[in-house]
Amino acid sequence: MMSKHPKKHEGRAKVYSFIPTGEYYFHKGLEAYDRFDFQKAKKYLKRALELEPMEPMIACQLSLVYTETGEYAQSNELLLAILNEMDERMTECHYFLANNYAHLGVYSEAYRHAKLYLERDEIGEFAEDAEDLLEWIHQHEGDAESSMEQETLLYLQEKSRAMLEDGHYMEAVKLLKKLIKSHPEFWPAYNNMALAYFYGGNTDEAFRTLEKVLDHNKGNLHALCNLAVFYYYEQKTERLQSLLKLLEKIQPLNPEHRYKLGTTFALTKRYERAYCLLKQLQKTGYAGSPGYYYWLSKAAFFTGNQKTAEAAWNQLLVLEPQKAGSEPWNEDVKRSKNGEDNQYEELILKLLRSHEIPERLCAIFFMEISGRKRTIISSPSFKSLEEFTFPEKVYLATILQLEKDHEMNINVNVKTGHETALELYEQHASDQSELSVLLVDWFAAFEKMLETGEKLSNPSALAAATEYLSATERNKKKTQREIAKQYGISPATLRKYTNKIADYFIPL
Repeated sequence: MMSKHPKKHEGRAKVYSFIPTGEYYFHKGLEAYDRFDFQKAKKYLKRALELEPMEPMIACQLSLVYTETGEYAQSNELLLAILNEMDERMTECHYFLANNYAHLGVYSEAYRHAKLYLERDEIGEFAEDAEDLLEWIHQHEGDAESSMEQETLLYLQEKSRAMLEDGHYMEAVKLLKKLIKSHPEFWPAYNNMALAYFYGGNTDEAFRTLEKVLDHNKGNLHALCNLAVFYYYEQKTERLQSLLKLLEKIQPLNPEHRYKLGTTFALTKRYERAYCLLKQLQKTGYAGSPGYYYWLSKAAFFTGNQKTAEAAWNQLLVLEPQKAGSEPWNEDVKRSKNGEDNQYEELILKLLRSHEIPERLCAIFFMEISGRKRTIISSPSFKSLEEFTFPEKVYLATILQLEKDHEMNINVNVKTGHETALELYEQHASDQSELSVLLVDWFAAFEKMLETGEKLSNPSALAAATEYLSATERNKKKTQREIAKQYGISPATLRKYTNKIADYFIPL
């Protein structure tokens, strides 16, 4: 206990560092949850769970946040972990699971967990809600247990969709392949797999997957909509126009089909048709996802329905507060403020059409470091992926994955090649002419090494070797010692890597 009259100590006072605990972050998460700031609540509670991974109260509260944000699969994983690994006495988890499964349409599991909750805590806090849920299932779904197989499929489909949203494309493909093997005519799985292939950079396989769906299920709306999106990004303009004319004739009754069609028209900038479909959904009381409110706001704004656009955007901000500042009506302001960025994008797009492959690889590199790669890829001037060579395709696919946390799916040689270019960029960003020469020289060598399967490592050494060979070629007086020092490696390492890439070094 601290004395009422602490002694005066000589010298410096001790500084006690503040180390937040799991409990600290838990209470921060609760405060954010009470304010309906679910993104911050999720951030704090995830940190709390990292610090106290076996604390069921933290896990349970985080699962409730996931439910609020519509991430039902993640919520269920936590709830099942609580019951199986942390504290099986937390019977309320069964009710929360029942509620989540009902949202997912997996009614047999919703029924089972609601029954389990009532069996284990018949006078519990959620007993009345659980009974209401059971009654609802009986009224709307009949015998829930008889449709278990179909609902399991829907659950796995939802899990794969969550993987796609998180950018785990190859993991989604693996799950969907297993699903398709056991249920070869479950077309929603093929549609999700096509999306996983496309956004993972394997466009050929994406198109083949959709062709298979449409060969066996010609009117599959999700496949047709996905095909339209692929045509849009691939700039297959004539095919896109023809397909959109077909889609305009469709009048879907199913709310999910209407949502899919509406967002497809919005993404392809057919805002009038998109607004009509998405606004109809709102009138029926459709409980939208963040994506729904985003596209409704955008379609409303670009068709002159400002009030609807603002109302939808406010709904989006409740679910995703980090979207503040990126409203559709701010796009013109952003464009005027970002004139330099637009010029930069135009230069990259122009460089992508160079006759020299190393220069096109440079364009992909600049596209990545610009922080605007998604904007550039969606530009009408972005060339079709069919026009890319193998080195360009594999480099582009890799940089599209760099921002995601799944290193196992990234081509290590390409990642090393990209990091080598970054080393050169960091050393010469202030001298654009020198940087351009060095990057083109590096990508000329990199292209050849990629084609021969040469294993790459140590980006600093590869960058130093590139600079030394380029300087020698241009009769610039730079010694191995000074270049090695510049890149933080030994002269011996520089010599080793100079010899390694010399045969591939063909300056343009």
